[in-house]
Amino acid sequence: MDCYTANWNPLGEDAFYRKFELYTMEWNLKEDLRECLVAAAPYGGPIALLKNNARKEKSPSARPLLEIYSASGLLLASIPWKSGQLVQLGWTASEDLLCIQKDGTVLIYNLFCEFKRHFSMGNEVLQNHVLEAKVFHTEYGTGVAILTGAHRFSLATNIDDLKLRRMPEVPGLQKPPSCWAVLSQDRVTIVLLAVGQDLYLLDNTSCSVVTPPGMSPSAGAYLQMAVSFNYRCLALFTDTGYIWMGLATLKEKLCEFNSSVRSLPKQMVWCMRPWSRQPAVVVAWDRQLMVVGNSTECIQYKRLTIEVLLDRLVLRRLYPLAIRICEYLRLSEIQGVSRILAHWACYKVQQKDKSDEEVAHAINQKLGDTPGISYSEIAARAYDCGRTELAIKLLEYEPRSGEQVPLLLKMKRSKLALSKAIESGDTDLVYTVVLHLKNELNRGTFFMTLQNQPVALSLYRQFCKHQERETLKDLYNQDDNHQELGNFHVHSSYSEKRIEGRVGALQNAVDEYYKAKNEFAAKATEDQIKLLRLQRHFQEDFDKPYLDLSLHDTVSNLILDGHHKRAEQLYREFKIPDKRYWWLKISALANRGDWEEMEKFSKSKKSPIGYLPFVEISVKHHNRYEAKKYAPRVTPEQRVKAFVLVGDLDQAADAAIEHKNETEMNFVLSKCTASTDAAVAEKLNRARAQLLKK
Repeated sequence: MDCYTANWNPLGEDAFYRKFELYTMEWNLKEDLRECLVAAAPYGGPIALLKNNARKEKSPSARPLLEIYSASGLLLASIPWKSGQLVQLGWTASEDLLCIQKDGTVLIYNLFCEFKRHFSMGNEVLQNHVLEAKVFHTEYGTGVAILTGAHRFSLATNIDDLKLRRMPEVPGLQKPPSCWAVLSQDRVTIVLLAVGQDLYLLDNTSCSVVTPPGMSPSAGAYLQMAVSFNYRCLALFTDTGYIWMGLATLKEKLCEFNSSVRSLPKQMVWCMRPWSRQPAVVVAWDRQLMVVGNSTECIQYKRLTIEVLLDRLVLRRLYPLAIRICEYLRLSEIQGVSRILAHWACYKVQQKDKSDEEVAHAINQKLGDTPGISYSEIAARAYDCGRTELAIKLLEYEPRSGEQVPLLLKMKRSKLALSKAIESGDTDLVYTVVLHLKNELNRGTFFMTLQNQPVALSLYRQFCKHQERETLKDLYNQDDNHQELGNFHVHSSYSEKRIEGRVGALQNAVDEYYKAKNEFAAKATEDQIKLLRLQRHFQEDFDKPYLDLSLHDTVSNLILDGHHKRAEQLYREFKIPDKRYWWLKISALANRGDWEEMEKFSKSKKSPIGYLPFVEISVKHHNRYEAKKYAPRVTPEQRVKAFVLVGDLDQAADAAIEHKNETEMNFVLSKCTASTDAAVAEKLNRARAQLLKK
């Protein structure tokens, strides 16, 4: 009987390990991995290999080959490498492959070797080339660190928001450091490098020499360093075989160990020991593996969330499996199935073997009205793949016009975008499309487009009234809208500072009104031109402001200033109605206090407004003496009121009695006082009594 512990091996003094095969890698590699550039994504992600990278042959068959495998060695995709010389491969957190070239260009591929985009690490890297590169991950995203041929470091902390940083120079550095690593501390990305027995820390502004606490003086020169995945721990290996482990802040040592192996390790990484859940460092040489741990410090690593797991299944296009996991875990549709179906649809639009109608129908049949699905995002993906007609068909399923319109504009389907915006009833959206059309089309085509969309045309006119008045004139000209052109010129005349410019604008308005067969507006505008010219003469002759006054105010001011003949001229030329002119004149004369002229005017001919206004205006200006002159001339039916206004209650009473009007008698009685008007009151009471007897 075999011994159950026969395949267990000692690890240290109190631990044992055994090795057994989990699965067989499915690849059939002919090359030695040591001759390839290799990058394995974290969390059991894909593996990228670049074969033949070191060969110098130029024949197509000898070209480097970029291959991507699953974690179990299943080939996912491969392409011949036709770009520049590669220095390093690395994976982003979202499983995109970064290919870093010697000239500092970084090319990005998805896990199916499909090119996505590229960026440059800057001119300095281009000039001095890349000696070494590292891909790292922080809370800000995936970053790239470069060591150039000038022995300077450059960083990009987040490749999705590219901001290049040139790190400070290390004094006296004439050769590449023996080892270096990227650290992230207190939201700042820094570089730790070793030169012989010295350690240097580079931050944004300075280079400083650091010494790990508890480091043995005889430790020797640094050969290798390793940072834990969460940047909390650091391990250092020296040429004497000494291993130092501590916090990455270099403020605390966790443990030290003498491996007695003086050669450079092939690899040194941090791990978690399963039997103790404590951190440890694995150091590997060609034929030796060593695990160095600490019994006092325990660090828990973050595990993949369900969202990240689903994202990774989607990236591998394992949509049915991802959906089954969502259903099993009872995730909400928006968090689970809807998100996966949206990814499936974005992949579906890339399939070239189906017609646009077939793909659009298949996507709609599968997605329907599933909550959280954005057809506009799927349509945008179709457009990015060069399938514009498919994108338009998919947008027909998008219920939100605000999501349809921006993509239609991007696809240069502006007229369709305008129709969709109008259908939405959202005026802001219509304005957005109209202004986009204005910048995109020539003026004639733009105006013709608006002619077919009355709603858009109306809104654009409103915009032009406040923002672009000259464009408004062009719109009216194109429509032969002479009435609105006339209105436009009238409005424009008010912005003219010189009288000649104003008259010219008004004359243009007259011409347009006649074309519009609006004689009333044309005549009124002609009168305004005539008035402006007269006002200019008055202003020049009398050295007083007359411009921009109304006709009535002009007449009143002329009378107030004693220019009666000029006022009469306006009265005749503008055919001011008699009643209006008499009111204007007596009001102005009273304001001026020219009672003599007022009396003379009252006798010039029969007043068209009667003589009660003369009484009222005189009383209003506290001149009862003048008012009494006009009271007898008032018509009989207004005479009681006139005599009361001038304070002659006796004559007011006689007029009321003569009229035999009880209401008028009562009115006069209400104005009488016992001390001064007793006789008048008695006369009225007798007359009322006689009137009642009858």
